[in-house]
Amino acid sequence: MYAHTIELALPIDLAIEKLKTALTEAKMGVVSEVDVQAIMKAKINHEIPPYRLLGICAPGIAKAVIEADRDAGALLPCGCCVYEISPGNTRIALQDPGSIAKLADNADITAAMTIAQGHLAGVIAKLKA
Repeated sequence: MYAHTIELALPIDLAIEKLKTALTEAKMGVVSEVDVQAIMKAKINHEIPPYRLLGICAPGIAKAVIEADRDAGALLPCGCCVYEISPGNTRIALQDPGSIAKLADNADITAAMTIAQGHLAGVIAKLKA
């Protein structure tokens, strides 16, 4: 498993706002946001439904990862995609921190990703509420 998924009966912008609120409560946040729909249209004149990529991070976890292995910063931030599956219905896929732990194969990074996994479990529970 590389991602935790959840579907919300909300338009994409409201789903992202709900996600950001849940992340803030978990001491995490969105550090980057890419509008893939707009890029596809602008760069290759291809239409797709609303689709966004979010970079999610917690500064303390990022610090632990970078201090454990500076090159492991290439695995940060944790990825997330948010897309409209139908009008008013949105799917969120949050990168599983366990996949980063497996790739890094470093005890300190695994410990940090275990903490991140706990944070994301709280985020997912909040989104389901």
